[in-house]
Amino acid sequence: MKKIIPSYVRVPLLFAIVLGAMEYFIDSGEQPAFIKFPMVGLFLVVFLFLLIAIEIVVSAVDNVTYHLLTEEQKKQLKEAQEIPFTEGKFYQGLMKKLTRSKEIEEEHDVLLDHDYDGIKELDNVLPPWWVNLFYITILFAFVYMIRFHVIGDYTQEEEFQTEMEIARAEIEKYKLTAPDLMDKDKVTLLTDATSLAQGKAIYDAKCVACHKADGGGSIGPNLTDAHWILGGGIKEVFNTIMEGGREGKGMISWKAEIKPSDIQKVSSYILSLQGTNPPDAKAPEGEIWVDESAPKAETVTDSTVITVEVK
Repeated sequence: MKKIIPSYVRVPLLFAIVLGAMEYFIDSGEQPAFIKFPMVGLFLVVFLFLLIAIEIVVSAVDNVTYHLLTEEQKKQLKEAQEIPFTEGKFYQGLMKKLTRSKEIEEEHDVLLDHDYDGIKELDNVLPPWWVNLFYITILFAFVYMIRFHVIGDYTQEEEFQTEMEIARAEIEKYKLTAPDLMDKDKVTLLTDATSLAQGKAIYDAKCVACHKADGGGSIGPNLTDAHWILGGGIKEVFNTIMEGGREGKGMISWKAEIKPSDIQKVSSYILSLQGTNPPDAKAPEGEIWVDESAPKAETVTDSTVITVEVK
């Protein structure tokens, strides 16, 4: 049966649509998706193979169906579906080369003597497209063997390590610009009024039950004195809120409920309560915390030498 759009137009068009859709939806950066992700390229090859196979099968079925029609039906169909560019020699020649199929009138040339309940067998040759594809796989296997097993190109383990290094570099690059990515190593003390106000709002919502509104402590320790159980710097307070307190007791981890940038704000607000000495504050717990990373002040001793002259 004739089609409005011939196979040599339909197949590339469908393939281009799928390729364009994958490039649009898959974020592959500057490289094409089928190059950066080998599985995408493999999918496209399989998809193209299936498209060609389906077109050949459909064409063969249409050819058989067409020959089963009466001459009058063929004439009517030809008049109804007259598509000039599908009747060109190029299309017919291309299909002939791809399939090497014989017309029904010529099938007696390849008809075998086998006859099973009226079913006869044809000795058709394999389609050239299938044979050539098989030869391509052999060539690919040969090149692959030479490249990776004779010359000794990179191994799968080396490829994995390279891809992991690239992934780690991309993660680090993302961390540099990510607005909400904070950890213990990068956290710094915030002192601006806006950040402290936002930290206070989080404190009032999450921390008051255990530490009281003024930070004096109830179930949890006093946050206004110089004593700390797990350290009293911005990094230590941030890590305690992020990961939780001592195992089996103490504060829970809040990282599932409070995002890292907000933990930085509430940590900074807690440290702003230092020295406020609220009434009825809880007794100190832990040790007096000293910031070992702070620069030490140099003490200069001015000694005076007195000289006594004895006569």
